[in-house]
Amino acid sequence: MEVPKKLVTTVSGCADDTLAGLVACNPGLRLLQGHRVVLRNDLAAIRGRVAVLSGGGSGHEPAHAGYVGKGMLTGVVAGAVFASPSVGSVLTAIRAVTQAGAAGVLLIVKNYTGDRLNFGMALERARAEGTDVRMVVVGDDCAFTTPGKAGRRGICGTVLIHKVAGALAEAGASLDEIEKKVTAAAKAMGTLGLSLSPCSIPGSKPSFQLAADEMELGLGIHGEAGVRRMKVLPADKAVETMLKHMTDPSNASHLSLTPGSSVVLVVNNLGGLSCLELGIVAGAAVRCLENRGISIARALVGSFMTALEMAGVSLTLMLVDEELVRLIDAKTTAMAWPNLLAGPATTRREEIPAPVEGPRKPQEETGTGPGSARVQRVLERVCSTLLDMQDRLNELDRGAGDGDCGHTHARAAQAIREWMRTRPPPAAPAQLLSALADVVLEEMGGSSGVLYGLFLTAAARSLRGRSDYPAWADAMDAGIEAMQRYGGAAPGDRTMLDSLFAAAQALRPLRSPGANLLQVLAAAVQSAEAAAEATRHMEAAAGRASYVRSSRLEQPDPGAVAVAAVLGAVLEGLRDTLGTSK
Repeated sequence: MEVPKKLVTTVSGCADDTLAGLVACNPGLRLLQGHRVVLRNDLAAIRGRVAVLSGGGSGHEPAHAGYVGKGMLTGVVAGAVFASPSVGSVLTAIRAVTQAGAAGVLLIVKNYTGDRLNFGMALERARAEGTDVRMVVVGDDCAFTTPGKAGRRGICGTVLIHKVAGALAEAGASLDEIEKKVTAAAKAMGTLGLSLSPCSIPGSKPSFQLAADEMELGLGIHGEAGVRRMKVLPADKAVETMLKHMTDPSNASHLSLTPGSSVVLVVNNLGGLSCLELGIVAGAAVRCLENRGISIARALVGSFMTALEMAGVSLTLMLVDEELVRLIDAKTTAMAWPNLLAGPATTRREEIPAPVEGPRKPQEETGTGPGSARVQRVLERVCSTLLDMQDRLNELDRGAGDGDCGHTHARAAQAIREWMRTRPPPAAPAQLLSALADVVLEEMGGSSGVLYGLFLTAAARSLRGRSDYPAWADAMDAGIEAMQRYGGAAPGDRTMLDSLFAAAQALRPLRSPGANLLQVLAAAVQSAEAAAEATRHMEAAAGRASYVRSSRLEQPDPGAVAVAAVLGAVLEGLRDTLGTSK
């Protein structure tokens, strides 16, 4: 078992350095000189109010210092990583808030032996000095089915207790009232964790291992053993398993939930879970609770109390009434408390209706007649060409991309064919290109789909009310300009733009009176094919191929080859429909 890679290679100094960084970035916080204590910078504002202090070992960030602020904690005392803070630092923090004029001090302590001992000893010494200090011990862990002498561990639910106590203190409640209400809230709360990986103190190996196909239910926030290992489950099944365990009446540490209950839900990242997975877990938790008839008055999703880099999640449920919800909603300046719009969580939120497409301008030509039939034959030639060269384009793309260029162009060809089966294509150039843009944007996929969509949309704008030869040259230039503006490529960057740009140069004679369309287009196809072949010797400067060493790019760019082939198919289709004399 190896020591995991971290930016910090030794545990020495970690706790001090992380607090220093937090305070440096938050003007509302101050360090207490000579101690690992963080306090509000406006201690004068607590005069006459109860001060709320908490703390514990480091490694659970943003807990606990992230919850210091108006409306939440007055200060916190931090220990080393996964170690309780010292009695001296706790006592000094109590003295600091007392000398600032606090009307009593409440200590919120997670239920671990070291924390109870050190905070408890500091409390006794402060009382001996005449300070009114109380302590609430939070044990919200629902993991263990049989009661143990140590009691339930204090984990993420403690953050909700911080919020309730801080809101009451800010509102001017007495120490007696805060202690009573916080104690009641702590008893109506449960948390359960689920982990996919262990965590490790900087410079040390993980304390245990989980197999690649295992997850563990009920781990502690220091990597303590859970209650059960199981095969990895998908998010919805994992959430069901967690909630079932948390609310099972045969579990001595369960939380009693009955249909109609109202709860605050916390979906907590234990440190190393992706935010994407966390959102999926949150949705599954809301669905599962709603299916049980539980009302989710508020939902908090994020990293609230972590276990270093542990890949896992915990769910906290607190039974709430209207007063507790108001306290959860009360304003705070604590940086780690989410700034949420007050309101319930539900999967049944009404969706915003999709906007209806505005009325189209009257078509200049209907999709019938010889013009439409000619367009259909040209497009059919383009589609068959792309389908025939699917394998070749994929092969060209394997050296520089993900080998799907042929598949992408084949999807476009099949979509255009399907579109033509449902209705004859419009003969008016602007409408035709605009309709083709819609098809490729919807069906083609990948960057190619967007680039073709950009090209066709911009070209269609140039053709509004026009269908003469100069208009087509202008449309080509407009399409290329749009692709360059948004795609960032330029001629010579080894992209589809190389073929398009060469063809556009060759189409310029269309602006001259008496131009021969087929002759000019034939020259454009030749230029495009030559430009595509020339990409074989270019170094990619845009697109996915730009991330590949030039020595590996021994074939022409597949996008440039596809563009040349499309132009060639258009030429052949027009020759078939117009005749070679035009």
